[in-house]
Amino acid sequence: MRLLASLLIALPACVPAAVLPYYSVVSGDPAAWPDVFSSVGVELRSALEAGILVARAGAPNAPDWPARVDSGAILVLEGESPLATNFGFHAGKARVRVTSLVDVHRPTMPITWERPVDLAVFSVPDGARIFARERWSGAPMVAGLKRGAGAVLWIAAPPGEKGYERFPYLLATLADLGLDPPFRSSRLWAFFDSSYRLRVDLDYFAARWRRSGIAALHVAAWQYYDADPERDAYLAKLIETCHREGILVYAWLELPHVSGKFWNDHPEWREKTGVLQDAQLDWRKLMNLANPDCFRTVANGVGQLINRFDWDGVNLAELYFESLEGVGNPSRFTPMNGDVRADFHRLNGFDPIEIFGKRNDENSRRIFLEYRVGLARRIQEQWLTELESLRKPKPHLDLVLTHVDDRFDTSMRDSIGADASRVLPLLGQHRFTFLIEDPATIWNLGPQRYHTIADRYRALTNKTENLAIDLNIVDRYQDVYPTRQQTGTELFQLVHNASANFPRVALYFENSLLPPDLPFLSSAASAATRSQQPEAKTLVNSIAGVGLPWKGAATVDDQPWPVSDGETLWLPPGPHVVAAAQESAAARLLYLNAELKSARTVSSETVEFRYQSGPRALAIFNRPPRRVQIDGVESKAMSGGPTTLLLPPGEHLVLATVN
Repeated sequence: MRLLASLLIALPACVPAAVLPYYSVVSGDPAAWPDVFSSVGVELRSALEAGILVARAGAPNAPDWPARVDSGAILVLEGESPLATNFGFHAGKARVRVTSLVDVHRPTMPITWERPVDLAVFSVPDGARIFARERWSGAPMVAGLKRGAGAVLWIAAPPGEKGYERFPYLLATLADLGLDPPFRSSRLWAFFDSSYRLRVDLDYFAARWRRSGIAALHVAAWQYYDADPERDAYLAKLIETCHREGILVYAWLELPHVSGKFWNDHPEWREKTGVLQDAQLDWRKLMNLANPDCFRTVANGVGQLINRFDWDGVNLAELYFESLEGVGNPSRFTPMNGDVRADFHRLNGFDPIEIFGKRNDENSRRIFLEYRVGLARRIQEQWLTELESLRKPKPHLDLVLTHVDDRFDTSMRDSIGADASRVLPLLGQHRFTFLIEDPATIWNLGPQRYHTIADRYRALTNKTENLAIDLNIVDRYQDVYPTRQQTGTELFQLVHNASANFPRVALYFENSLLPPDLPFLSSAASAATRSQQPEAKTLVNSIAGVGLPWKGAATVDDQPWPVSDGETLWLPPGPHVVAAAQESAAARLLYLNAELKSARTVSSETVEFRYQSGPRALAIFNRPPRRVQIDGVESKAMSGGPTTLLLPPGEHLVLATVN
């Protein structure tokens, strides 16, 4: 241990930690620290290379530690040790039983430990900032001290077996002390309900969404099904603002809920429950889409909704039945409308309402549940076909089908009629993204479940590039610790593991994302490695392209690189060598909402790049484009703003000359 502590100081003090965004656990078992750091892309390296050094409880002292911190290292200390004492964190004689914390990053968020721990009450050095306290006594639990070019972070106990059970905001604290995650991405989608954002500065929020790695908003379109001048103006402004910031906007439909007005205007088409009441369940007011007249009226309304606005796509979400309680709760069970009952009776010889009465037997229930699964699949295909017809005037329109997971929690099939194995073959006939939604029943399970979910869906289709995952970031009904809602390190682990297994990750919903988490979402969704090379070069290797924090001009693979906004250098997939350059070209591509395949500087005013995108792409330049060629042909590319271009779906080569 002492030899290792001495070796730590062998790195010259002139090397700043910001150049070396790695961590190392320098004493004992690493425990959950790899899970903490990997969730935002910070890699493990030797103690000589690392800029973040974790010294666990009992770590020995060494005279050179203060110099290492002063030269730029961030030192993390657990509990009581000679090293902690050396930096001014002293254990007193008093003790406290810790069950709950208050953290400065989210003071209103209850943080509860599943297992209480008896800990010594520490005093902290002058100048230290206390980030978290025991809720009732106020005893320090997390504290940080900036020192020289570096910092010291002290925590009263290890972070827990998973890395987030005790101190969910450790990474936010490290960011306050100087940690800058090594990578960024633009791979996230977010669901958006404008009823939560009616009086906000859209320019501010759109810029914040893009910084958080959100590439598309899925907007609650039922709010706009019925034309209204004021609401329509808001939505048009939202879409315009998002496009200017490089964010796509999808119409998020929640059929068979249509709108409040449609429910009021058409009582004859209301869905019925197992007790033959109108199916107003929670906020959704469900309509009978099995009725041909109802279907055609709704389809016409959806067509008008899509044509009134400049949507980039449509998300057909949760188009099956109610409820999670299945046949066990007739008052929430659907569909029991007259059209479905008559059709089922014609096919099977009895009225399905009888499964709650004289035919309350397993065989009768099974017959109707199988019918119900088939009906859900037929309605989904019917609506995919309907939405594809809207592509004729809008060929760029992207389609998404959000479907609850029934592979991990197999009870979903009987509960709500969802069967992915019957829907996924539609990918062979229709072009859409299959967005797998986490059911509420498994929100309490850990991030590792996404690997299992991905494996089960890959076994059902060879169109794996069309799979995506939807994470519900909301209060959970199970007994969960340390927070009801996923936040901090738990959230980053969820996003990171989901991104490692799916090409696209969606978050439900935008309003539930907490301010302390926003700076890390882009990093959590990235997947890359980074290493320093001789002569101040950086080797970056990524699977899906990545953003590298970088100030100033750069070369990539020894060529001037034009894709940078001055803070982030955007790189294509694969290995690339990045180095500092003397000056930037006049023409730069600041941001691209698509997969960047290649880029080069053609002249001081012209940049060339190749991209691949399922939906249309958004490209933001540092100056207004005055001439654009797509695949060698002069193009009047649609403008998404003064410096933003809307580009067609697919793979294309773009040559852009700016003013």
